[in-house]
Amino acid sequence: MGERDTARTRLRAALRADDPWSAPHALKTDRPDRLAEAAEELYRSDTDRAAFGRYLTRFLGTLGDPGDAVLLRLFAEPVFPADDRRDLLRTAVARGLRLPAELLRAYADHTPPSDGKEARTGHPPAPELVDAMGLSGDLSFAPRLGALLSDPAAPRGRAALALGRLGAREWTAPIAGRLSEAIGLDHTAFTVALELMGDPAAVPHLLRRLAESDEERVYDVHHALVRLTGRDPLLPERPSRTEHAAAVRAVWADGRTERAPVAVRNLVVGSGTRARFSVDGGAGRIRVAFDPPSPGSSWPRWDRSLTFDRKPLYRVGSSCGTCELGLTLLDWPDEEATRIAARMRGRLAALDRLDTALFLEWSPVLGELETGHYHALLLDLPLERVTEPARSWWYRRVATRAEEDGDDSAYDDRPEDHWPGIAHFQLTTPVPGGRVPRTYGAVLPSQPPEALDPTTVARHAAALAAGERPAAVVLGWIDDRYVEARHEERWLVGAVLDGHHRLTAYAAAGLPARVLFLARAEGGAEGLEEVAAAYGCRA
Repeated sequence: MGERDTARTRLRAALRADDPWSAPHALKTDRPDRLAEAAEELYRSDTDRAAFGRYLTRFLGTLGDPGDAVLLRLFAEPVFPADDRRDLLRTAVARGLRLPAELLRAYADHTPPSDGKEARTGHPPAPELVDAMGLSGDLSFAPRLGALLSDPAAPRGRAALALGRLGAREWTAPIAGRLSEAIGLDHTAFTVALELMGDPAAVPHLLRRLAESDEERVYDVHHALVRLTGRDPLLPERPSRTEHAAAVRAVWADGRTERAPVAVRNLVVGSGTRARFSVDGGAGRIRVAFDPPSPGSSWPRWDRSLTFDRKPLYRVGSSCGTCELGLTLLDWPDEEATRIAARMRGRLAALDRLDTALFLEWSPVLGELETGHYHALLLDLPLERVTEPARSWWYRRVATRAEEDGDDSAYDDRPEDHWPGIAHFQLTTPVPGGRVPRTYGAVLPSQPPEALDPTTVARHAAALAAGERPAAVVLGWIDDRYVEARHEERWLVGAVLDGHHRLTAYAAAGLPARVLFLARAEGGAEGLEEVAAAYGCRA
């Protein structure tokens, strides 16, 4: 039996299982070659397509470049029924594929909209077609997309995002001018579209809109103003919605959009191991930021990433309270991020208490953070270096939940499915004494582990053996989840700003690692208190 026959046989068997949606998972281990070709062959069979068409389309969307090529070939053939082509287009859009403009025009002329009605002149295109136009890179679609902004029956938010993806700046003013009409997710989509445009011409419209916006819409407008102007003024810590709206209007009331010098304010050193400070007008070079909206999604703001100079380092996922937290390595920052962090290094060689002079010395570096209120905790964290996915808390928490639920199916997940993609440090045990049953901890690198210098690690190991306790600097946060509305779960998560060699030496020596942990104060106060109580430096 040849490779293609083997792949086709195994794929058909997986699709005939009790749950055909599990076909990709069933083939993850010992995956046969030429799966994309096998899926295409089955799809072209009328019998197999009738039985498994939707499953095959979704499966192709999991196969990377080979699957993408098949999706494009199949969609280009008008012989398939309208429902099948619509499903192919939706999957291609979700993959972010660029389809030829002529192909999209032909599809629009001969395919009914998603509501199943007959195609007719003037009927708004289906959302997936709107998304595909925005991904096409063809500005000739802009007039058609722009016309949808005023059509209440059209997917107006998706049209605005499509114009933003095209960079069609002639539509900046029309999008901004219709913010007063947009509500809910459409309002968010309009402001995100303006962010995608990156057009300063939107700023006067947004300032006027801010004065008129109700409390629910102020966040969207403020977020767009910050992104378009670079000015990120400090707001009150954990305000009510009314207080937040009033504060936002106040900081933009004078119409000033130029960035003010960064200031580190409100410094309070409560003890030798804890401090608080605020960053006003922060450069935001190191921050957790929203990703551009995913094509095909109805949520304009959903996934987030930890970024260095706007370059995503780790995908953090959404803030959905019932979703599972997971981090995924995306890329490494430029060397400039390392140089920024290294400016803190002088006092870290023997850091056993926090003081005002320390933060004054570090003010230029702290100003590189995002505007906000911060806690600084000096901790001794019992960390281990984990290199095997099955040993990581990212997978072990899944196994723990499965045991609590008596659900053996969770063990079908591969440990690699929950792995962040890189060896990292983690707490040796969950944080003790907390209200939440389990608080896990993970500290992830911001530079490739293979770039570490063994000589430097050995030097730190010798210092530890001599009783020294050099500190690393970690930027992080507390993340609280109620997974599937059944499992309360808390995470202490951080990324190393400086001290990769030191943490490696600590883990190898089996000693608690001295860590200066910087965390936003806007959330997770209870978790930070528990971490400080369990691991606060007692030197």
